Amino acid sequence: MTEDRVDPSWLLLDNQICFALHAASRAFNALYRDALQELGLTYPQYLVMLVLWEHQELGVKQIGEQLRLDSGTLSPLLKRLEAAGLVVRERSAQDERSVIVRPTAAGTALREQAARLPARISAATGLDLGEITDLRERITRLTATLDATALPTVSPADCG
Repeated sequence: MTEDRVDPSWLLLDNQICFALHAASRAFNALYRDALQELGLTYPQYLVMLVLWEHQELGVKQIGEQLRLDSGTLSPLLKRLEAAGLVVRERSAQDERSVIVRPTAAGTALREQAARLPARISAATGLDLGEITDLRERITRLTATLDATALPTVSPADCG
């Protein structure tokens, strides 16, 4: 049995793509947390509002699919947004099991304030808009590839 040897430098933390993406995600979350304080939103709430501003109204299930959030995470977010007067949740007339969410007038008005965020975030990255677009497209392709590819599971029996 031949043993595949990997260059040991691949096991250094600084060489891990997963860690680079994790660190970048944490840095972005901190940047957005500060930027979103003036809007009174958390980062996950901002993501919900982005989806609602884009689609005007969606079912809870569709919001969760768009944001990759399960209902256990999404429901408390929506309750807080509703308590803040930014969204309305209503049972669907077509299917009472489904809850439809839409922004209120205050939630829609918040979009105008939020429109300043992309320029601030862009400036903070040190990247121009073309670089940001390219990076976002590459990360989106990476995500799609990862979603379509599963690493084979190694069982203890396979380890000799």
